[in-house]
Amino acid sequence: MELSAEISKISGIGPKFVKQFEKLKIKTVKDLLWHFPFRYDDYSKIVPIGELAINQPATIHGVINKISIRRSWKKNMIIVEALIIDDTGGIKAVWFNQPYIGKILHQGSEANFAGKIISSKNEIYLSNPTYEVTSSRGSSGAMNGPKHTAGVIPVYPETRGITSKGIRFILKPILKEIDHIDDFMPPEILKKYVLPEINLAIRKIHFPLNLSEAEGARKRFAFEELFLLQLNNLKIKSKLAQEKAIALDVDVDYLRKLTEELPFALTESQKKSLHEIISDIKKPRPMNRLLQGDVGSGKTVIAALAAIMASKNGKQAAFLAPTEVLAQQHFQTITKLFPEFDHDVCLLTGATADKKTILRDVENGVFKIVVGTHAIIQKGVKFKELALAVVDEQHRFGVEQRATLLRNQKLVPHFLSMSATPIPRTLSLTIFGDLELSTITELPADRKPIVTKVVAPENRQKAYGFIEEQIKKGRQAFVICPRIEPGQQEEGKILTEMQKKMLELKSVKQEFEKLSQQIFPKLKLVMLHGKMKSKEKEQIMKDFKDKKFDILVSTSVIEVGVDVPNATIMMIEGADRFGLAQLYQFRGRVGRGVHQSFCLLFTDSTSDTVQRRLNSLLTAKNGFELAEKDLELRGPGQFMGETQTGFPDIAMRALQNMEMVKSARSAAEEIFSNDPDFKNHPLLSVRFKKFEKQIHLE
Repeated sequence: MELSAEISKISGIGPKFVKQFEKLKIKTVKDLLWHFPFRYDDYSKIVPIGELAINQPATIHGVINKISIRRSWKKNMIIVEALIIDDTGGIKAVWFNQPYIGKILHQGSEANFAGKIISSKNEIYLSNPTYEVTSSRGSSGAMNGPKHTAGVIPVYPETRGITSKGIRFILKPILKEIDHIDDFMPPEILKKYVLPEINLAIRKIHFPLNLSEAEGARKRFAFEELFLLQLNNLKIKSKLAQEKAIALDVDVDYLRKLTEELPFALTESQKKSLHEIISDIKKPRPMNRLLQGDVGSGKTVIAALAAIMASKNGKQAAFLAPTEVLAQQHFQTITKLFPEFDHDVCLLTGATADKKTILRDVENGVFKIVVGTHAIIQKGVKFKELALAVVDEQHRFGVEQRATLLRNQKLVPHFLSMSATPIPRTLSLTIFGDLELSTITELPADRKPIVTKVVAPENRQKAYGFIEEQIKKGRQAFVICPRIEPGQQEEGKILTEMQKKMLELKSVKQEFEKLSQQIFPKLKLVMLHGKMKSKEKEQIMKDFKDKKFDILVSTSVIEVGVDVPNATIMMIEGADRFGLAQLYQFRGRVGRGVHQSFCLLFTDSTSDTVQRRLNSLLTAKNGFELAEKDLELRGPGQFMGETQTGFPDIAMRALQNMEMVKSARSAAEEIFSNDPDFKNHPLLSVRFKKFEKQIHLE
């Protein structure tokens, strides 16, 4: 069987299952083989029934002495119960809402049963065990023995109608029939870092004999993805080093004059970051830099100073923001702080009125600094001479977007990305390894520390009273709702984007109705969520900023970088559902004015881990310290959002392993320095080209 074969060619997969598999992004045999387990249940030990212990995961081999099906009217579910016996004793197995089991298993059936031993209401039983009718107790090897019991059992991401058991059932015969897979990883790298060859690894990741084999296979696939990404970083860096950019003249005295005229003093890390950026744009090769800094740390003013240097050279700068609200905010910041450049700056978004005139003036070089959304890189936008592109909250600019900006440009513009998401060192080394880093670690000196409290359920009413008091004093509040309602998404289940948005909408609507009708009926509340159109969101944010509303109830998609100085309360519902870095960003939405600000973290969880995680928000000195903690506690998939990166989850999880990251980087440098075009590694060359197309870290 070929890897490229569609899954409809696999025996037993009909049209109904083809559609279900598509929800898991599985269309070919290769997609299925690369649909890796997210965990393993170790049922390798076959335990006599008489020796079973509570909470023990185990496989038992026995005969069904009796079996029955009954309906529990109280909980409205069908329960299948079987008494299983062996030479040492008997135990009950219970399955909930799986009536078909009563038709497959019957009295006298000999089978393996794998599951966990539960104790409830003075009764010990095997809960929802996986079963396998077999006369054989154990395994004659992972590939030849039982698929679902008596071994290390893989558990996969599932969807409705596609279970891990079903995936295992389909996979086992395929692994015996597939053609030999050519391994693109250089043999010398596999040997040096003790990684299994691909044909062995693909079998061991699905059907390992033990957890050690599974881990070895996972390491190989994680390593190869990190290795490819590091090669990609090295290639981008190498290419940029060969390209030509406009070397800008920087009048240091004039730059000093501009900074001294600002209504505030730059912090030391702002000065350092500005120096690094200015040093880059003076060179005749393109800058490729990421400027990191907490919300409100003053990244925009540093980027604006660089843009003004381009303008002073008679060149142009593009300032891209992810939303119209933020684009307008950047435009207002630049024109307010640097009024003498007012005539040089224009705003270009989807809502811009006199677009034709602005586009003509941009093309003729009348406007030197163009601030806007992705409208800047749409067809029809031409720059006379673009020297600098600043991209906010999109750490990597896509190849096509970069090509659009380069249209009609003789030289490559300098690139500066900005991010308020603190990125841990492991991630920055890997995901953003082609970018130079500048970091603003301090907040402006005039900022009051935000008082942060974790609110326990018994103090909820007291907190509501405090919020109402603050609003009566003339302040405003944000309320953030968790993206998904508790219990809506099970581990391993995959939701479509539409399903996620619907859950998000349900969550924010419920909170809005509760707060507006029951908690704050006398206050003016408004709701914001991801399904609204841009103009509607923009109007709501404008009205909130203009104090037409007291409380803004929003999902986690609240506009990045929104600046409402009068908002002094950030209330986060279900705070345990968010990452620390995300909570830190939310908190940064307040504390931007002269009034004391507060961040209230609401949680119903009594878990020690949750409490410890939320309490670290109270003590952390800055966002970067928190980001490292978040990576440690939740993993990079949660931190980055692996579906947004296009990066496989197996590699995302590997990003926590600093040693593997370093090894993959060393391996990539070893290959790239000796064979940058992969002429001596033709299989790697083919795989790398596919990887370049697949990866979207934008």
